Amino acid sequence: QVQLVESGGGLVQAGGSLRLSCAASGGTFRMYAMGWFRQAPGKEREFVSRIAWSGDRTYYASSVKGRFTISRDNAKNTVYLQMNSLKPEDTAVYYCAADLSPGSRYDPSEYAYWGQGTQVTVSS
Repeated sequence: QVQLVESGGGLVQAGGSLRLSCAASGGTFRMYAMGWFRQAPGKEREFVSRIAWSGDRTYYASSVKGRFTISRDNAKNTVYLQMNSLKPEDTAVYYCAADLSPGSRYDPSEYAYWGQGTQVTVSS
């Protein structure tokens, strides 16, 4: 059983930056691909980014590509999401998730473990 805890959310003005962290425990972190998803009020949870267990492959939603960067530190059992040039439409609860399967997977139902989420609010 893997436990995931996100942190780093908050309120930021448009154009600003935030760095989200997701700390994992209770499993072999390096075995999992890790993803970030977000859910805005009244909307479905959507894929943001994913990183392979080795860190050598990353995937991004088109809406964040070029602005967000995913990374991981397997020694610290932590995955990060650096968010730059934030826009009001980035406002959502951000969740990290763990997936035992390789490849590019974007469907939330394919991820086995989830954190509780961290709120990101971008003001205009």
